[in-house]
Amino acid sequence: MKLMRLFFLLVLVALHVTINAQSDDREADRAAIRAHIESICQAFIDWDIEKIRATHTDDWRGFLEGSRVPIKGIDEYMRANGIPWPQSANTPKRPARPNATNRGFRVFDFDVHFYSPELAVANFNLDFGQKTGEGLTTDVRYRIMDVYAKRNGQWNQAASHTVVDPTWRSQQMSLPANMPPQAKQQLLKAREAVWRAFFTNDQAQLDKLVPADTVVLESAGEKPFVKKAEILESAKQLAQSGQKLVRLEFPQTELQLYGNTAILYTTYLYELENAKGERHTSTGRATEIFVWRDGVWVNPGWHLTPAK
Repeated sequence: MKLMRLFFLLVLVALHVTINAQSDDREADRAAIRAHIESICQAFIDWDIEKIRATHTDDWRGFLEGSRVPIKGIDEYMRANGIPWPQSANTPKRPARPNATNRGFRVFDFDVHFYSPELAVANFNLDFGQKTGEGLTTDVRYRIMDVYAKRNGQWNQAASHTVVDPTWRSQQMSLPANMPPQAKQQLLKAREAVWRAFFTNDQAQLDKLVPADTVVLESAGEKPFVKKAEILESAKQLAQSGQKLVRLEFPQTELQLYGNTAILYTTYLYELENAKGERHTSTGRATEIFVWRDGVWVNPGWHLTPAK
């Protein structure tokens, strides 16, 4: 009986040691996977192409923000991140990102689950942004699921599903945003193109820039609302009357940007010349709505208030 009790005691001790060893292994693996993920984040900040390549398997699979079909293999993954790949000896070295030392990241809500000794899935949220003292001002927040495979004793990322956090994106789109100078010029160019297309009866340009869902609020006339077909017809009638645009100016413009929607508040001046050579100048104020759609700014609504 004593020998039997001793045997069971030894079995329990062995099981305890085994369970603790496995637990220690999992904790070490969790730490290794998290460190690997953080090294990928830093590699993207530093634009360390070699590091980015080394931290992903040859047979990588998954989705990145903006991809509509599965990305297959490391070559497609690198190209999806804007990296020409495969690189040749003549490929110029891409410079480091500007202000990389001021960039940072934060991994949170981190969880890893092991499905086998060599397969793990990590789920977490990730912020990229500007360092502010000991904190971080978030520029973008990702929601990520990474699949990790252990090969040759080392964990490596084999698959991922990476998207901008939809809740964070929705919150950001409700806040006013700053528009870079180049993007602002592109918007103002589109605004002027709409006006010129109307006054020159450029039906093709109007059809492109004035979408089917356009609603215009008239300041005068029997109908308070005007739709696309009527706008195209008005441009045609203006041209048939012999009126020609000789001057178009926007003296003052204020801009608000919310997500893909821009609102312009502007003063305007245009001068038309009739067939007799007589000129007439019109001034006023306008509120114009522009939406970034399919790679161009379109103008689905406006309201003009002519000066008295």
